Amino acid sequence: MRVFLFGANGQVGRETLAAAHGAGARIIAPGRADADLSVPGAAADAIRLFAPDAVINAAAWTAVDKAEEHANEAFRINAEAVGEIAAAASEVGARFIHLSTDYVFPGTGSTPLSETAPTGPLNVYGASKLKGEALALAANANSVIIRTSWVYSVHGVNFVKTMLGLSKTRDELAIVDDQRGGPTPASAVAAACLQVAARRDGPSGLYHFQGAPDASWADFAEAIFAAAGKRMKINRIPTSAYKTPARRPLFTVLNCAKLLRDYGVHQPEWRGDVERAVRRLIASHEE
Repeated sequence: MRVFLFGANGQVGRETLAAAHGAGARIIAPGRADADLSVPGAAADAIRLFAPDAVINAAAWTAVDKAEEHANEAFRINAEAVGEIAAAASEVGARFIHLSTDYVFPGTGSTPLSETAPTGPLNVYGASKLKGEALALAANANSVIIRTSWVYSVHGVNFVKTMLGLSKTRDELAIVDDQRGGPTPASAVAAACLQVAARRDGPSGLYHFQGAPDASWADFAEAIFAAAGKRMKINRIPTSAYKTPARRPLFTVLNCAKLLRDYGVHQPEWRGDVERAVRRLIASHEE
């Protein structure tokens, strides 16, 4: 299986590269010089040139707060480029797997969200990702959109590494406790993408995938510090006490039953995984 991968330097991208051999996939991962998503047509041209069996898009504008002031750039990467990639994948007969976000939801509910739950992004990032979903599904009937949340790994910038970094100089932190979702290992997202890519005749459409059990950011932080053996006083605060340029949804717990039913992909248990990630980061002195 020849897989064209966008976002190879990101968290999910790096885990996809690591898992590819075991999944029977040969990855083609263009750099920005070969397929710059900010340049109209560049990514599509690269796909037409290599004609892969599947395309995985793990690239995105993920700076949620910066997107508020850079809406055009966010929509270019998260929406317009996605539509172009999906269309090019369709031209060469490739399955398209695209990662989206829980931030497409307004976060006003209290029960796990299915793929048919009403969307309503609160910020530019979420709106750009929602537009990307629509463009992908319209351009390629063999598109699979995987919405995920709170992704972390030993790579890049993420909540786990931020908390460990702060613990070096702080013994008390205020952490938001009224936003509820699911921490998700990047390695699990990568494995799910490769599994879906391998089923070229599998169902298409929207799917949800996040770690279990659901948690608040404060719960997540508590687990990180416990795994690191750090004594940290966590002051649980409401979102209203932590002002950010972009609004965040309060409840984005996702119902992941559809992905399990159609592809046999189980939700990852994040607590055990975060312990392993923390141990790796401490051992490598990268925390």
